[in-house]
Amino acid sequence: MAPALIGRFELMSTALVAKEKSGLVFAGPVGSLDSYIDRVSQIPVLSKEDEVALAHRFRSEADLDAARQLVLSHLRFVVHIARGYLGYGLPMGDLVQEGNVGLMKAVKRFDPTVGVRLVSFAVHWIRAEIHEYVLRNWRLVKVATTKSQRKLFFNLRKMKKNLAWLSEAETAAVARDLGVDVADVREMEQRLSARDMSFDPTPESDEEEAYSPAMYLPASNADPAIEVENEEWEEDSTERLSMALEKLDERSRSILKRRWMTDDKATLHELADEYGISAERVRQVESNAISKLKGLMAAA
Repeated sequence: MAPALIGRFELMSTALVAKEKSGLVFAGPVGSLDSYIDRVSQIPVLSKEDEVALAHRFRSEADLDAARQLVLSHLRFVVHIARGYLGYGLPMGDLVQEGNVGLMKAVKRFDPTVGVRLVSFAVHWIRAEIHEYVLRNWRLVKVATTKSQRKLFFNLRKMKKNLAWLSEAETAAVARDLGVDVADVREMEQRLSARDMSFDPTPESDEEEAYSPAMYLPASNADPAIEVENEEWEEDSTERLSMALEKLDERSRSILKRRWMTDDKATLHELADEYGISAERVRQVESNAISKLKGLMAAA
């Protein structure tokens, strides 16, 4: 089959147009899901002979009209399969659309010489596309990635007899029936019971407090021993600084406090005017006081 024709076929959507033997014209979009379902249910089901003939035309002649007829005649089966996935809270229209993609992939790969009806072959492709859509959209965080997890995701809720947690015996039975580990069953049960939570939500108002997982992440310096050590070091440094300041003369102590230990810091010229000395002399007093302070703290 020519690559260009294959590409055109893969781009087909449910908005197909075809005239069947009954004279029905199916065109999309049809306005509503109910209208769509009603339309596809009126499209006649192909006989085995017609199905084989259309499949041969598509495979040997790349006849896209034959492919359209094969797809159209099986759209009702996609709707039937999609209804089985309504329990996941996803839109029926989206489930049908994904199933239609799987149907078109099945038509592309269908071999009429095998002797199997298209619907039997296509059901696996339809379910595969719907499964992938459900896994992508059921939760914000993907809950199933491995083969065992996917199997459990679509079967565990059906196998549970009630809403309570599985007992040890029930867990073992589910694991045995599905051919998976008991640990995988327990993990998937926990995932299905959990709910999505915003990692760092924004409060709706300034007065509202936000509680999120981000608030409970450990900090890189969250070691209790380090925190205690830092706190004690700060207390000791503050105490030694206070003791050292008391040993300075009153003018040196006042200049240091007003230059370094207040929010409204005084300038050299302001202090010079206050003490009746030059700004340079204030700087010298300040420098000498800092040197004395360092020596006193080191000796403490």
